[in-house]
Parts: sequence; structure tokens; C-alpha cells
Amino acid sequence: MKQVPTPQTSQSDELFATLLGLANDVLGSNNEVAVCGVGCGGPMTRNGEAVSPLNIPAWREFPLRDQLREGLGMDVCIDNDAKALTLGEAWFGAGKDLSNFLAMVVSTGIGGGLFIDGRLLDGSAGNAGHIGHVIVEPEGADCACGSRGCLEAEASGPSIGRRLGADPSTADAYEKRRAGMLVGRAVASVVNLLDLERVLIGGSVALGFGDEFFAAANMELLERCHLDFSRGVRISPVGLGTEAPLVGAAVVGFRSLGIDARARLI
Repeated sequence: MKQVPTPQTSQSDELFATLLGLANDVLGSNNEVAVCGVGCGGPMTRNGEAVSPLNIPAWREFPLRDQLREGLGMDVCIDNDAKALTLGEAWFGAGKDLSNFLAMVVSTGIGGGLFIDGRLLDGSAGNAGHIGHVIVEPEGADCACGSRGCLEAEASGPSIGRRLGADPSTADAYEKRRAGMLVGRAVASVVNLLDLERVLIGGSVALGFGDEFFAAANMELLERCHLDFSRGVRISPVGLGTEAPLVGAAVVGFRSLGIDARARLI
């Protein structure tokens, strides 16, 4: 796996050049690749024709799919990064034996994907699952989406860093538990609404904060879910760990070729 830091630039083309360079570096001289699968922060228009990741201001309605298709010389399939992670978990991870679950990323941003009745839920424009913009603190911090008190504005890495005045990796036990509690609060509404079996969470904040985060999230879930079908639902780490988003992007590509992700054919 290769990675590069996201350039801190306001120039959309400069950011894209970094992405394309990384993709071509990974591709090398391999001319047998059929499709490039991509997981990108949202929101976006269907199929990633235009992407506007809230945490990447340089891209607003950026034509990512067309640009990548031209730059790589192959077909490109794009979906929300958290939805991609959800597909990866459904194929290879902790969701492979589940028909109804929510998978989440708690990292620089907070996003989710809903796997309902054995399939990924897309929504009208392909943006279903944006749990990061469920309100958890009505009078809370301003969010990049234009609202306030969103889960992403309260429990993402940058929001924790702003509150601490330091890197979120330095968070103490209180901050770890607070982030977990707020995630559990948002998740409880989704579990009560959609009759889910499990909730799977990945991302650098959730996995980095570890046991304290997950214990607080499950305690909040326990306190807020009392319906017969929602009582006892658990939040646990993704099965694929830090590789979940990358595996998910691959599944997005394979799905575009007509391969059934649940069949696990490769």
C-alpha cells in the first residue's frame, strides 16, 4: 500500500495531480487492470461525476471521474469512502455474515454506509449514510456543512484537535470517552430507525482511541436503545482494520464489473 499526504492547497488541479501521480505509481506498467475503484469523501453526485468533499475545500463540484478516466486511460467507478468501506466489510470483513448493518469511518471526517436487506443503500443521489451530519449537540460547534452540532463537528479528528489546541492523538481519557459517547448517541437513532444487527466502526480516531472509545459508544447505545429489536445491538471495530477503506474501493470497482461483492469470487 502506498500513500501520500493530502496537499494543503486551494488549487484543485494541484490536488488532482498528486492523486493521479500516486495512482500511476501504483499502476506501473500493469496493462491488465480493468477498472479503478475509488472511495472519496462526500457529498457527491451519483457515480462521483462531481465531488465536493467537505474536508477538501479545493474540490467543489470537481469532475473526479472524468479526470481520472482520462488520466489513467481506463474505466473509473467512484462511491463515498464510507460506503466503500461498508462494501469491503460486507465482502471480506466483520459484516460478511450480516444482512443489516451500519459501517462508519470516524477520522478526519465522519461518514457511514448502510447495508440493508443484503445490499448497500445508495439514496437518491448516492449519498445515503451521512451519519456525520446527525445532530448530537444542538447548540454545539459550527460544521462545514453549514449546520451546527453535527457529529462530525464534535467528534472528528480536526474538531477534537481544535478543542484541544493540539493533535487529536494527544487526547486524554475524557476526550476519548466523549467522542465515543457522541458517536453512540448518533448511532442509537439509526439503530432504532432501521432495525440493524450491528454497527462497525473504523477510521484513525475510532481505532486510535481504542477500548475507551468503543466502551463509551456502547454504553451510550445501551442507554438509548430500549426497543425489543434495538436492545443489545453492539458497536465494534471494523474487521479489516486500517485497510478497510482501500479494500472497499476495490470492491466498488469490482461491483461496477458486475461481480457480486457477497459472492467473494476472488
